[in-house]
Amino acid sequence: MTNVSNDERTVAIAAVRAAARVCRVVQDDLVNDQTLQKKDRSPVTVADFASQAVVCAMLSDRLSANAIVGEEDSQQLRQPEQAALLAGVVQQVRSVRDGEVRESDVLGWIDMGGADASADRYWTLDPIDGTKGFLRREQYAVALALIESGRVVLGVLGCPNLASESGTGCLLVAQRGQGAELVGLDEGSIANRITVSDVSDMADARFCESVESAHSDQSQSVQIARHLGIDNEPVRMDSQAKYAAVGRGDASIYLRLPTRADYREKIWDHAAGTIVVEEAGGRVSDIDGRPLEFTHGRQLEANRGVVATNGRLHDSVIAAIQATSDPGAAS
Repeated sequence: MTNVSNDERTVAIAAVRAAARVCRVVQDDLVNDQTLQKKDRSPVTVADFASQAVVCAMLSDRLSANAIVGEEDSQQLRQPEQAALLAGVVQQVRSVRDGEVRESDVLGWIDMGGADASADRYWTLDPIDGTKGFLRREQYAVALALIESGRVVLGVLGCPNLASESGTGCLLVAQRGQGAELVGLDEGSIANRITVSDVSDMADARFCESVESAHSDQSQSVQIARHLGIDNEPVRMDSQAKYAAVGRGDASIYLRLPTRADYREKIWDHAAGTIVVEEAGGRVSDIDGRPLEFTHGRQLEANRGVVATNGRLHDSVIAAIQATSDPGAAS
């Protein structure tokens, strides 16, 4: 059992809920056909910065947290030519905060995410994981995790566009040793325990992988599927919503295969999702079968790629990755 307090769990859930509300409002108000045609990223930029500010402010206010490893910093917003962008971010933060919110407050909250991941205990945050999914009005996530002695001990994954029994949008909450739950985005929603699929026959398995081919080697994914005898079409979605899909049994396998030899994943892209899958009864490793190590700063320096499964299929998937990585292996 870990030392995660009830306050930490409660505040983490509240922070991700608030950030998800901001993201939904920005998406509804600013994302339209015109922004898509122009490939205008300003809506997701507003949501990204506002989400980080909201989460960091709540962690600081309610938990006095000061070790937060976030994806964003305020450098862009501090440029004079970005005054309109900063105003948009401040407006969104004000919508979920009581009391006066100044520009300097927002900039300071964003920069709270600049920790270097050297503390024994710290939070890591991806304020919007899946920016292209956000712009397409498809899957994206707000991902918050607490790491202690290099181990993820609490994860909250907000998926505003992921369908659930309570409607569109949900939170997945996992605490080390206490299982994983799915709960609606609205306060007071009932939490339901989730578990990974019980699929043990590869013929029944389904992959979950990135929509963007640049994020994972999809050609090798095809070879792996063929090697394993999996004919089902893969589930493709953006963001750590893929971990949610494995954690609640929508898919049995999630592959994040390196697209180049020197690429290393960022910790905020996987921490929350990892504990959701593990506490739902699944297994997560890199492509060599090693556990993910959150002890090397802001990146998973000791790992190559990521594999998340329902556990039953894990060893076979790792073996298939190794086999298809060998140019002489049979297809």
